Amino acid sequence: MTICSKCYYDNNYPEITFDKNNVCNYCIQIESLANEYGTGREKGIKKFQQIINEIKVNQKNKKYDCVVGVSGGTDSSYMLHLLKEEYKLRVLAVHYDNTWNTEISTRNIYAMINKLNIDLITHVVDNKEADDILKSFFMSGVAEIDGPTDLAVAFVLRTAAKKHGIKYIFEGHSFLEEGITPLTNNYFDGKFIESIHKKFGEMKMQNYPLMTFRKFVTSIIFDRVKLIRPFWYINYQKEMAIEFLSKNYDWKYYDGHHLENRMTAFYHLIYLPKRFNKSLKINTIAAKVRNKAISRKQAEELINKEDKASKDIEVYFKKRLNLSDNEYGYYMGAPLKNWKDFPNDKKKFEIMRPLFFVAQKFNLVPKSFYLKYCFKK
Repeated sequence: MTICSKCYYDNNYPEITFDKNNVCNYCIQIESLANEYGTGREKGIKKFQQIINEIKVNQKNKKYDCVVGVSGGTDSSYMLHLLKEEYKLRVLAVHYDNTWNTEISTRNIYAMINKLNIDLITHVVDNKEADDILKSFFMSGVAEIDGPTDLAVAFVLRTAAKKHGIKYIFEGHSFLEEGITPLTNNYFDGKFIESIHKKFGEMKMQNYPLMTFRKFVTSIIFDRVKLIRPFWYINYQKEMAIEFLSKNYDWKYYDGHHLENRMTAFYHLIYLPKRFNKSLKINTIAAKVRNKAISRKQAEELINKEDKASKDIEVYFKKRLNLSDNEYGYYMGAPLKNWKDFPNDKKKFEIMRPLFFVAQKFNLVPKSFYLKYCFKK
């Protein structure tokens, strides 16, 4: 077995390669991104300040400077503080409620916006429709069970930005803290979501904010909203952010990455590990080893540590979707499916790659999106 000399990945990790010094391609990619964006260094801080200055000039006659998607999690909560208190931006917070929020996440959202005096828009999907969509993905056997939520969040943010004349959306991703997911993992688009729901769902899709390929491209060409990821430029450490938020706001940690939402928690803690023998927490753990925050021995302990919330989340999932133990067991053990097994718009993204190449150069789509969606797999 070959193990990366910088992080925790070994040669069982998808699409991994190693150089002559046993450094994996993911570490090399992260180092390349850090150099390109100047992450945490003077270069990155200057670049980000230039973005802030541009926003203040271009949005001066508008009510808001930017949109921030909020979930009650660490990254989005800290970003609210950062943009409002340190960079003095007029922030509009936007939340997509798939009705699977934990009490902690809702509490954290209001703790932040109330103390910072930030306006909030919440799009609440019909809970029965949301459950029908999510159940259809569970029945389909694909890995992307949380895809409908992720796509809805993106569309709701773009819709809010367009309505209020805002040209900047901030996202809380950090490749240093979270690592990079293999490009072949998890694909979804509007047509993919619609086709799975049509085959396995029982209700009509009416309230769910479906972002089709046409709506997405129209938004890019005509709305020209820039997607900014502050943590790609400035120094950001999640553990320090957790400590800061807990100390300075009425904010509570939820004991794990992405565990502020019950569906996302099910996806991370149970569905991927038990159904597909995969775990996304290895990305975060490998990042900690790469950053020298923990040792390899500590990483192994974290990988093997059983999450306390797993049992409760599984019980909640079955009850919420009205699944008997037999039904749940059947679908968890059914043949696995791939995104290629259902109609999707992947070919359209590949054909229109030149458009998305230009779009990512101007921050109209993330670079990671361009690499993942616009090349053949």
